[in-house]
Amino acid sequence: MSDPETVILDTIRMLLERRGEEPTALRPDADLYQDLELDSLEIAELSVVLEDEFGTDPYTSGLVPRTVIEVVEFYNGSP
Repeated sequence: MSDPETVILDTIRMLLERRGEEPTALRPDADLYQDLELDSLEIAELSVVLEDEFGTDPYTSGLVPRTVIEVVEFYNGSP
């Protein structure tokens, strides 16, 4: 199984790069919606990648993480 943090960061980088943005300083406390400006389609794509990779994702589990670290913590079992 892959490292969740690596998969999450790589996926977010891919989404940003596809938009033409350079994700040079992807911070753990970056807000997915305000700072990174991910739209609903990009959040759905992130969710699908996480579901495919790990068999679950925070969104279908009823959580709506706001920051990158909240997504990582979901997989690391942290509150």
